[in-house]
Amino acid sequence: MARFKVGVQLRPQHCEMAQLRAAWKEADALGVDTIWTWDHFYPLYGDPAGAHFECWTMLAAIAADTSHARFGALVTCNSYRNPDLLADMARTVDQISGGRLILGIGSGWFERDYTEYGYEFGTAPERLRALRETLPRIEARLAKLTPSGANIPLMIGGSGEKVTLRIVAERADLWNSFGPAENFAHKNSVLNEWCEKLGRDPGQIDRTVMIGPDEVDSFEDYLNAGATHIIVGSDVPFELKAVERLLQHARG
Repeated sequence: MARFKVGVQLRPQHCEMAQLRAAWKEADALGVDTIWTWDHFYPLYGDPAGAHFECWTMLAAIAADTSHARFGALVTCNSYRNPDLLADMARTVDQISGGRLILGIGSGWFERDYTEYGYEFGTAPERLRALRETLPRIEARLAKLTPSGANIPLMIGGSGEKVTLRIVAERADLWNSFGPAENFAHKNSVLNEWCEKLGRDPGQIDRTVMIGPDEVDSFEDYLNAGATHIIVGSDVPFELKAVERLLQHARG
């Protein structure tokens, strides 16, 4: 069985900050390859008025609290921050961590975030176009900064076959999508087709997939579908037994 990477996404909703901090410290101690949060302003499910925390201030805390795992947002919404500022934030968080940040980004989709915080929601094609236009700005700013952030890996989340996967093939070091395994396999093949058209080595892109704790023992289905990096989603109380089990599978 091929070696694969293991990650966990700790969802910052309906919990206390102390629980999140304990969870990412535990995950780091377990030896996960990656630790993730998400970039929203309100819970995605459960009580819509429940507790929730902001992404990039949490990433700075993860950078300081952990020592080994790479980490990032799965994924940052491109619409919420000026791209040059986002690049500087990412570079700074990366420096705090000693070079472990992954800059995950996507075009955005959660309308409540936009309307409550005063961003223009627009249409999906408009948000995708904005992502495509701002990525070069982010990359340019990362390279200009002192110290530089040019070596921070870029993850793009999404599975749109005509635009998103082309952007992944053009620019990304990692790509994230979702199951079921048959769906992931199809999207993975489309990404490979884009890589062939654009002259990109498909092996340069780490293929990450988000799964639920109940899917851990079906991990081989995702490996057979092309995944190289499996991320387990975790909600409060952040029970990491499924992550431990997946690590055992990964280590053979």
